[in-house]
Amino acid sequence: MNVVGGPLESPWPKNIGLLFFSESPERFFTGIQIDVLWFPEGTGGDRFDEKIFKASLDSMTREALGYIHCNYLHETVIKYPDRTDASRFWNFPFAAVEEALVNAVYHRSYEEREPIEVRISREELVILSFPGPDRSIRLEYLRAGRAVSRRYRNRRIGAFLNELDLTEGRSTGIPKILKVMAANGSPAPLFETDDERLSYVVRLPVHSLAQRSGLAAEEVTMEVASLLNVVAGEMSMQELQAAMGLRNAEHFRKAYVLPATAAGYLEVTLREQPNSRLHRYSLTATGQHCLQANSQRSKR
Repeated sequence: MNVVGGPLESPWPKNIGLLFFSESPERFFTGIQIDVLWFPEGTGGDRFDEKIFKASLDSMTREALGYIHCNYLHETVIKYPDRTDASRFWNFPFAAVEEALVNAVYHRSYEEREPIEVRISREELVILSFPGPDRSIRLEYLRAGRAVSRRYRNRRIGAFLNELDLTEGRSTGIPKILKVMAANGSPAPLFETDDERLSYVVRLPVHSLAQRSGLAAEEVTMEVASLLNVVAGEMSMQELQAAMGLRNAEHFRKAYVLPATAAGYLEVTLREQPNSRLHRYSLTATGQHCLQANSQRSKR
C-alpha cells in the first residue's frame, strides 16, 4: 500500500499512512479535524453548538457525516387532498452534503492549520476549507458548476477515498452537488473563493418549504438513541417497551416514542389512523443512518 518508507530495519510511516492509519493524525498535522457548528439563532446570534471530530481521515469524515445526518437533516412530506402521491424533500439533501464535505477533506491543504468547518443554520449549510481551488480553474467556471481541474491536489488521499467509496476523484463533485440539489427542489448551491484562492466555501441553501416549517434538530437524546437500538423491523408500542425493559407505558411513550417519531427517526404503519391500537413502528432511512452513526461513535 506504500504507506511506510525507509530501511527495513527502521521503517517510518509516510504522511498518507499517518492520515489514514493513525488514530490521532492531529498529533502530526495541526488542524486535522472537522468542526460542526449549529447556529439556532442564525450566524448573527449569541449562541452556537459545536462538535469536533478528530480521527483518521476516513473515520473522521464518516462520523461527521453521520452526526450531521442524524441531527440536522430532516425530510418533509406534504400530502395533497386531490391525489395519492405526496411531495418529499429534505432541508439539505444528504448526498450533496456528503459530496461537499468529502471534497473538502480531499482537496484541503494538510499544511494549513485551519480545520474544515461545517456551519449549519436554519437558512443554509456552509462548508469552509483552506485553501481554495487550484488557479487552473477559472472563477466563472467554478461559480457555474463547470469546474474541471488540470491538477489534482492530494492524489494519494483521493485514491484512498475512492477505494473507500467516498469519492470518484474525477472532477465530478460540483456537478453531482448541482444535480442532487436540483432533484430535491432546493435552490442552487453557491461555490465561492477569493482572488488569492485562500479559502473555498460551498453554500447549500435550505429548501424553501423546509425553511418555512422551521425545521431544525437538537442532538439525539439518550432515550431516543437507546430506543433506536432495539427496533427490529415493524414493532408495536408494547413490543418496543418490552424490548427496552421499561414498565411505565406513559413515560415510555412521551420520553422515547414521541420524540423519536417527531424527529423523523421512527414512522408508523397507519398514518391515516393516528389513534389506532394497531400501530407498528419501524426505522426511517434517517433513523437507520442515525443508528449507524451512534454505533460508530460508541466504538471509538
